[in-house]
Amino acid sequence: MRLAKYLAHAGVASRRHAERLISSGRVTVDGRRVTDPARDVSDANEIAVEGLAIAPEALEYHLLNKPAGVVSTAHDPEGRTKVTDLVDTDVRLYPVGRLDVDSTGLVLLTNDGELANRLMHPRYEVEKTYRVAVRGRPSKSALATLRAGVELEDGRTAPAAVTVLESGPRETVLEIKIHEGRNRIVRRTCEAVGHRALALERTGLGPLTLGRLAPGGSRKLRPAEVRKLEELTGRA
Repeated sequence: MRLAKYLAHAGVASRRHAERLISSGRVTVDGRRVTDPARDVSDANEIAVEGLAIAPEALEYHLLNKPAGVVSTAHDPEGRTKVTDLVDTDVRLYPVGRLDVDSTGLVLLTNDGELANRLMHPRYEVEKTYRVAVRGRPSKSALATLRAGVELEDGRTAPAAVTVLESGPRETVLEIKIHEGRNRIVRRTCEAVGHRALALERTGLGPLTLGRLAPGGSRKLRPAEVRKLEELTGRA
């Protein structure tokens, strides 16, 4: 197995971050510094990062229903409750993508850095589903703009699938399906067409859905669900 992949499977970091750790000379194999992320290694090798011995962790995959007020990160300098605090495990987990602190819903956490990278990579166009309550009632023109793509300060968004679930004069509930993962993209696109998001919940990620999972609750993915994610991202 390549060294960068080994570190990702060991839960040290994502594959990309592992490559940077190796290239910067912070990884040793059998006591010798290695800077080639493609170096082949196995469990027979003694591998260390900054002097700390590394051994592969068993891979885990957890689905969490994130409540509002919880941050989607493994570390928070402000000491707020993190998504990793809500999952009962001894391994080091990392969230796949993020929800902002005020948003709720589905967050996938894993120590499988390779799969996490694939799920977030634009190449694989993994669909994310959101339930969004917006202020007012969007016009047909506003809905058409959301579906076709919205011009934002960091570029035009890709087309989205938008369905009106509930409609009222003061508030409308939309289901929005997108492939992009830019920061706060759903909130920003809604604001760009004149309708501020009042509440946002992620309800799906690829084949995964929240189902009946209560806010703050989590569960391990079933093997069949992991296989579906691997198939979706081209990892046999």
